[in-house]
Formats: sequence, structure tokens, C-alpha cells
Amino acid sequence: MKILLLNGSPRQGNTYAALEALKKGIKNIKGAEIGEIAATDVDVSPCVACDTCAETGKCIFDDDTNEVVEAVMDAEMIVFATPVYWWGITAQLKLIIDKLYSKSAALKECSKKVGIIAIGEAEQDDPQYGLIAKQFDCICEHLGWDILFCNTYTAGAADDLAGNEAAISEIEGLWKTI
Repeated sequence: MKILLLNGSPRQGNTYAALEALKKGIKNIKGAEIGEIAATDVDVSPCVACDTCAETGKCIFDDDTNEVVEAVMDAEMIVFATPVYWWGITAQLKLIIDKLYSKSAALKECSKKVGIIAIGEAEQDDPQYGLIAKQFDCICEHLGWDILFCNTYTAGAADDLAGNEAAISEIEGLWKTI
């Protein structure tokens, strides 16, 4: 199974710690291949709605878009991990999601499994987590993808999650839902 981790965080803090724990758990899946893309490490330009990709299947920009989209195409499972910024996902991750439009018809034909990890400073009853879950519900419903998990965590300082043994253990155990 090819699993792609899309890290929407601009720093090595809580989201990074969550993905490290998840990778540790995924190692229990026999034959699993883990790929990882940090949104801040790729050059993905904003979509300009030129619609050229609808005809060619490729983005016209000479950046990392097409490589990132192909990585999504190749994956059987995608884990979107993001800190919460202003009640939503980071702009870096949103850029990648927007550029999936270039292959939206083909992506609808792919059976994908999805996981979401969102980490914010607010307590778990804050609406921000529900907004992020709803956004992914809509995306996955549109594409016909299955969400296996949508886990949210509260962590403020950059190293809060790493110090939360219960949360790290829970994230490490998510491999069982895959």
C-alpha cells in the first residue's frame, strides 16, 4: 500500500510530531510504502483558473505542481496533516489541494483512502475542527474517496503534542484503521 503524507505545516512542530508518530505506526503494515511531501518544501503556484489542465491533464506552471499531483495519483491513501490557521487548514496545504483540480476527473476514478490530522491551539469543542472536517467531507464526497479517520488535537506551543503521550500513542495507533 502506498501512503502519502501531506504535511501542511511551515515548521517542525506539532504536525511534524504527529506524522512521526503515524509513520512509526504505519511501519506495522506489511508492505506499506510511505511517501511524504512537506508543503513548504515544494513550489506550488496558486491556480489561476486558466483551465488548460482540463484539456491536457497538467498544470501549465513550471513548478512542482505536476509532480505533487502525480504523487497523489499514485497513492492509495493520503493523510492530510495541518495546523489550524484561522479556523482552517494552512494556505500551503490548500494550494496543493486546489491544484488537484488539474486531475479531478482522473482522481474521481481512483479509489483513495483519506486520513486527516488537524492540530490547533483551541480546545476540542471549538468550531475550527468541525469546519476542517466538513471541508474534507465535501472534497472526499466529490471525489468518491473514503475518510478513514479525522483526528484533531489541541496543542499550542511547537512541542506540546510531542509531550502528550496519550495523543502520540493514539496517532501511532491510527495505522490499525488503515
